[in-house]
Amino acid sequence: MSTSSVATGPLRRVPVQGRSVARVQRMLDACADLVDEVGYDGLTTTLLAERAEVAIGSVYQFFPDKRAIVQAVTLRNMEAYLQRLSRRFEREEFAHWSDAVDAGIDEYISMHRTVPGFRTLHFGDVVDLRLLDETRDNNSVIAEQLTRVLVERFTELDPVKLRFALEIAVEAADSLIKLAFRRDTDGDERVLREARTLVREYLHSHVDG
Repeated sequence: MSTSSVATGPLRRVPVQGRSVARVQRMLDACADLVDEVGYDGLTTTLLAERAEVAIGSVYQFFPDKRAIVQAVTLRNMEAYLQRLSRRFEREEFAHWSDAVDAGIDEYISMHRTVPGFRTLHFGDVVDLRLLDETRDNNSVIAEQLTRVLVERFTELDPVKLRFALEIAVEAADSLIKLAFRRDTDGDERVLREARTLVREYLHSHVDG
């Protein structure tokens, strides 16, 4: 974790020294593991301190409560998601902008399978629908970020039209992907296929149409 990414989170104090940065990293890693094991309601700062092998005072030195820790994990996950998309866009050529949207769905599914805590927290809605930004719901933040990434790559797109369509598409895809992982811990492939198809057809009709 970089200091710049830490600074964007809900920290009481931004770690500067390497040991402090590593300590905060351990807290976030412990939080991610624990929410998968005990859920958000079962998470406590005492449990987190024990798992991260830090003093409880160290937790409160950087975070006011468990919500702030989960918020920091969620912001880290969003940053990781955008970095995944950026790397994917750098190494692949897309015949159509909707293929890039498919890549975004693939990365979201991959994070459910591989990133500790992500299948439980997603982008924070299990805690607060406005965890990423107190003025907007979490999926609106994701739709805005996806719009920015897509318009940078596909300059012919109308950002206003795309943003609205992506807000609808993100809500639909998010619900179906959650359903897929409720049915199967690795994600029910039938439901995931339907999610991709639904999003692609909706965006084609509302953005290309």
